[in-house]
Amino acid sequence: MQSPPQPAAPATDPAPDLDVAPGPAVRVGPRRAATAPRLAATAAVVWAAVMALHAGIPNTGVSAGSLFQTLLPWTGLGVPVLLVLAAVLRSRLAAVAVLAPAVVWVTLFGGALTDKRSGGGDLTVVSHNVDEGNADPAGTARALAGAGADVLALEELSDASAAVYSRELAAAYPHHAVIGGVGLWSRHPLADVKAVPIMPWTRALRATARTPDGPVAVYAVHLASVRVSAAGFTTGRRNDAARELAAALRAEPAPRVVVLGDFNGTYQDDALAPVTSRLRSAQREAGDGLGFTWPAAFPMVRIDDVLVRGMTPRAAWTLPATGSDHLPVAATLGR
Repeated sequence: MQSPPQPAAPATDPAPDLDVAPGPAVRVGPRRAATAPRLAATAAVVWAAVMALHAGIPNTGVSAGSLFQTLLPWTGLGVPVLLVLAAVLRSRLAAVAVLAPAVVWVTLFGGALTDKRSGGGDLTVVSHNVDEGNADPAGTARALAGAGADVLALEELSDASAAVYSRELAAAYPHHAVIGGVGLWSRHPLADVKAVPIMPWTRALRATARTPDGPVAVYAVHLASVRVSAAGFTTGRRNDAARELAAALRAEPAPRVVVLGDFNGTYQDDALAPVTSRLRSAQREAGDGLGFTWPAAFPMVRIDDVLVRGMTPRAAWTLPATGSDHLPVAATLGR
């Protein structure tokens, strides 16, 4: 008996006829890994260029240039951040590129890290924005009197606080003048006292201090405030006041000039160049460190300064905090 026929095995489906050209396999991971170090190195070089060319940042509109220059010393924080990134990526290229912003920062501010103070000098001055909201003006006055300055400039005075400072400083400073929100107290006679019209209300005065070594023109100045808001860094009124002050300084006949005050901007801010280009900063020439003055609780910028013409800074420093939101600044000056 014949066995019944077995069913035929099903035919295997042939492979689809795809017309695909052979090529190398795509390796996404390594390519991306190679790109990251180059991006980090590029970021370091760009950051260095921005730091070095900060004067070219436009100041129109939101005043980005002034804001960047105000915070310019802090751009050095980018260096350790970029170094950490290079370490995470294990990239020698990125690590070497970090040298660029490091060199630029040292070029800009390395000199400030040394103590340039020296002895000598025949005139010691102090400037302090005492803060109109200062709850202890008497204590602030006593602290300032203890600094032993020959001339003391105070800014942001109110009518009430000016009376307190006049009373508390009378023993140490027999000569003083207050106009509007600024005042001068001096161990030496003051003459030719007048307001300097830099704003619609009085924020600057000028007097001649008759020192034993000859007359010195002394200015107490408080430039207009600036604001950081959604509209940007608003500096218009401050810049206008700086131009008015510069005009007064151009017309100043005295060979020896000291400008003390709160400039609401730093020496690096090119918008203040009408003033700073004609004067020298005592802190930059004879200070110790960057000398930040505001805010007093954690100083981040130096907006208070001692600027001079026809005199030589011998030493400059900040004084301990008072009841103000600014630190006082001091300098000893010579011929």
